[in-house]
Amino acid sequence: MGFADGVRHFVVYYGYLAVFIGIFLEDFGLPTPGETMLIAGAVIASHGSLNILILLPVAWVAAVLGDSIGYFIGARGGNKLLVRHGSRIGLTQARLQKVEGFFARYGDMVVLFARFVVVLRQFNGIIAGTLEMPWPRFFLYNSIGAALWVGFWGGATYWLGRRFFEDLHELGGPGRLVIGIGVLVLAAIGVKLWLRHRQKKAASPKPTDDKS
Repeated sequence: MGFADGVRHFVVYYGYLAVFIGIFLEDFGLPTPGETMLIAGAVIASHGSLNILILLPVAWVAAVLGDSIGYFIGARGGNKLLVRHGSRIGLTQARLQKVEGFFARYGDMVVLFARFVVVLRQFNGIIAGTLEMPWPRFFLYNSIGAALWVGFWGGATYWLGRRFFEDLHELGGPGRLVIGIGVLVLAAIGVKLWLRHRQKKAASPKPTDDKS
């Protein structure tokens, strides 16, 4: 039995709970196959064993809660944990510094699209907390990003071609490359529009109180 088949059998047996736990644990740093479980759940829902209208909210809540836990871990010293244990999962000190630098510059957009990138999906909450990103702003972008991610992998798998998206995910490197390129293009467009908005806002004259 392959990895994907094993995940599918686990989701068949435990249903919504399996999807919730897989996504929840993955989103604050543990190496669980949350994304694969979401796809497996959507495929199973397409066969009638699960209800997609329950599955998607369950996945969204798990994603938001998981990253929120990660945020508070980061706020309470998560950077030390990443430095100490990150090398076990390929997150070296140099790579962590690059991620933090990119996050510090484009924090909002990173939180929004982080779920589509494996390492960022696991650690964006911890890094946001470490860099003291304001909680209300993190929660807003985290919630929107979770909805986009759940809608793509869960909703699109169910509604737009169940077999296609399942096969694309199982392709491994090439499949993820296609998704990664698409996400990077969307992220680049979003970042460009956001920076342009910030520049226009900074360049606009501030109103003055003329009491004369």
